[in-house]
Amino acid sequence: MGRRTKLSLKEVFGVIKDKVSLSKAAILSKPNNQSMHLAILRSTTHEISNPPNQKHINMILSYGHSSRNIASSCINALMVRLHNTHNSFVAFKCLIIIHYIIKRGSFILQDQLSIYPSVGGRNYLNLSNFRDNSTPESWNLSFWVRWYARFLETLLSTSRTLGFFLTSSSMDKDNERVERISSLLNKDLLRELDVLVNLHEEICKAPDLLNVQANKLVYETMDLVEEDKCFAQREIIVRVNELEERISNLSFADSVELVCVLKRLESCKEKISLLFMNKKGSLGVVIWDLVDELKEKIGESKDLCQGRFVKTGRRFGISESARFGERVIRPDDSIKFTSGRLSSFPILETVKSFS
Repeated sequence: MGRRTKLSLKEVFGVIKDKVSLSKAAILSKPNNQSMHLAILRSTTHEISNPPNQKHINMILSYGHSSRNIASSCINALMVRLHNTHNSFVAFKCLIIIHYIIKRGSFILQDQLSIYPSVGGRNYLNLSNFRDNSTPESWNLSFWVRWYARFLETLLSTSRTLGFFLTSSSMDKDNERVERISSLLNKDLLRELDVLVNLHEEICKAPDLLNVQANKLVYETMDLVEEDKCFAQREIIVRVNELEERISNLSFADSVELVCVLKRLESCKEKISLLFMNKKGSLGVVIWDLVDELKEKIGESKDLCQGRFVKTGRRFGISESARFGERVIRPDDSIKFTSGRLSSFPILETVKSFS
């Protein structure tokens, strides 16, 4: 009974704070920005558990269809709200709105988010030290706030590397996307695969769902994160298929890096499955099969190349130490094209021509 009274007092105090904030926004805000501030405040109330109202979220997203200045003001107002609060529910709702901007916001709104703050443009949400110890529930939710902020930062940095946001709209032009990926250098393709795996690793760091019981904010968040995970897995599949085409063109160093990235992805399998075990339409089975298949082909390809080179070396009387030195292929030893669909002329094929 005592605990319920404490929670009720917290809720009453939160309602009072919301009303005061709304009144201040109505009085002090400039006429052009008044509706914007009111929409942000109404969507990030102190009300426990309930996610932001979709009507208010849509209102905030609508400011991305105006001028760049209005979009910038909207992002700044949202960030001020996020950084000035010590309430885990308010902070969580601010992060959900930021997530919606990433997923459904206009280009102008997304652009203003990606370059925030104006100096530096690295978009650190600065919530690594966030704590709300007013109640046990708020304390548990603080773990989620810190993780959610890190995930969104990772999602933004991944989007910067890829050159687009991981949303349904990025899937619209599959042919153009595949063509772009096939033109990438091996090092750039591996770097993009690396950041997509980083995103999976960050998802795996999510706190235990048992600690928040039936909190609607957390379940709303995990639905959004699950969509991002699916989009990321689609991008991984395209890159894994492309790398499979390039196996014979990968250097030893690139092959080692690729295997390491694939093993990191595999290490996420169990936690990802637990987090989204009740979700339908997951690409999990497909992606894990592709990873296993690619790792096998890499092993076969590199074993075959090494065996061919050793056999040829013995024929020409090359010593073991000399063969070891020749295994390190220098940049000027071969002409490599980006895709396995194009021909290549590695040094091993040159040696083979003498046999």
